[in-house]
Amino acid sequence: MPFFEADYHAVMPETPKVLLVEPDEVHSRRISRVLSRQGFSVVRSVSGEAALVAIERSIPDLVVACSDLPGMTGGQLARRLRLDALTRTIPILMLTQDASAGLEREGLESGADAYISKSAHPDLLVLRMRALLREGPELVPVDEAARLRRARIVIVNSPRNDDGDDELSDDAPETTLGELLWRDGHTVTSIERSNDLIEGGWLRGADAPDCLVIELGSGREDLEFCRLLDARRQVVLEAGGIPFRTLGIVEAARFRRQSSGEFFEAGIDDLVPSDIALEALALRIRTLAQRRMAQDEFRQQEIERQQNALALEAARAKAEMAEALSQANTELARTNAQLIQAQAKLVHTAKMASLGELVAGIAHEINNPLAFTIAHADTVSRTLRSLRALEGSDEANALTEKGAARLDSMKLGLQRIQNLVLSLRRFSRLDESAFQKVDVPAALETALALLAHKLGKGIEVLRDLQAPVHLVCQPALLNQVVMNIVSNAADALADTSAERERPQGRIVISSVMEDGRYEITIADDGPGLPVDLRARVFEPFFTTKPVGTGTGLGLAIAYGVMEAHDGTIEITDANLPDGRGVGACFRLSIPVRMTEEGPVAIGRPS
Repeated sequence: MPFFEADYHAVMPETPKVLLVEPDEVHSRRISRVLSRQGFSVVRSVSGEAALVAIERSIPDLVVACSDLPGMTGGQLARRLRLDALTRTIPILMLTQDASAGLEREGLESGADAYISKSAHPDLLVLRMRALLREGPELVPVDEAARLRRARIVIVNSPRNDDGDDELSDDAPETTLGELLWRDGHTVTSIERSNDLIEGGWLRGADAPDCLVIELGSGREDLEFCRLLDARRQVVLEAGGIPFRTLGIVEAARFRRQSSGEFFEAGIDDLVPSDIALEALALRIRTLAQRRMAQDEFRQQEIERQQNALALEAARAKAEMAEALSQANTELARTNAQLIQAQAKLVHTAKMASLGELVAGIAHEINNPLAFTIAHADTVSRTLRSLRALEGSDEANALTEKGAARLDSMKLGLQRIQNLVLSLRRFSRLDESAFQKVDVPAALETALALLAHKLGKGIEVLRDLQAPVHLVCQPALLNQVVMNIVSNAADALADTSAERERPQGRIVISSVMEDGRYEITIADDGPGLPVDLRARVFEPFFTTKPVGTGTGLGLAIAYGVMEAHDGTIEITDANLPDGRGVGACFRLSIPVRMTEEGPVAIGRPS
């Protein structure tokens, strides 16, 4: 397995998205093939302008851009990305054919995170990209507050057996790296490398270094030292801290060989050759240090944000408590209003019970004389038939026939009174709150018989009852709910027929049982019910009828009956075929379970 495929500790996207900005088609295809084989998802662009369009469509994890682009240069593209809040955290790797310090300085100062020569080995390109991706997506530009803190840089020199210079080169320059960084306002410490440096708490905490500059040789102990540093960084990261950055300086010849990539595998963030210009090296170090400081600033801001959020939540809790106390009187008044409404419902229920007793008494009193009147009518009918059989005058026969006809009409009227008494007796049952087996079609006909004076001959009532005939429920489901809705439909049709001699219209009553629910639908072709009133019609004392013609309790009581069945009432537009108006459709739906006695409402008490 090639060394660059090693398992890294840091978390990277499973399939990193890379935007490759390269005008040279041949070079672009070659790099794209290398990256694709290494598990990268590559989008190619030939110019900076095209790259911005691609970024608008999808934000990449990394941008690899050629420094020499047609039109917008690579440096200008980097500056443009650093100006936008959505793209300023994207790592940028600059490709160049010129390895001069001036070009590197220009690229880094424009906002690029690193640069690499186009002639570099493909494995080094991949390792450099993975090192940038390891740093994570939380980078933000260093603002003015972050620049006020001086970067802490530690230069780690290789162990020496002589008393020579402790800087990075045996040839002492006029200006050393430490002096150059110190003049830039950074805090610089130069120490000799030792495994003992890994111990202690100086690599973490408030005074931890931002960047370690490590002079690397060719021995295996150099790689082991880098691995120990990387393990220490993982400990800092797992503890919630921001780990330091590392930059390695390797012998120039080895840097240009593939073997230098072992240092990236060991955890080094950036790697430069020993013959790099001093100013370019200082620029690289400043870039790494500022990136670490930016992450630290971001973490501090996040901590402050969380603290502010907790303080805000505490303040909100106090405000809610104060608001709850201030609304106590309002809530009490609302409760009193609800008690008044409940009392009104109880009064209405008591009136209905009294009305039931009254109706039952009237029906009983009417039924007794009605019974013997019908019996006497039968006796008179038999007498007339006997008289017709006797011989008599034509005038006597004519009078006999006339009396028989009048008697038949009388019997028809008495029969209608008898049917009305039966309907009153059914309606007046005082145990409507108890669940019992109800003959739905018969109960429906009883309700329609009591509403005959409202329906008249002009309102056509159609029935389409497909649900089971018997239903175990409260009789009030038919005697009050259905009756109230049909009564309201008749009133609505009467309002639209005010200019006619009698009401005109159509009411359709249907029933089905689907998916364990027993549904009864009452639809009419009247003017309909506005959407903004559909939620209010069930409120106690709310009515759309003129003053003195409606109590506003009919549908409120119907709603209570449906709640007792765990049911629902849905109001929609009817839109009956060939209807005179939009109309209103009331759909009553209650859950049922099938038993030996038929469907039983689930709301039935156990």
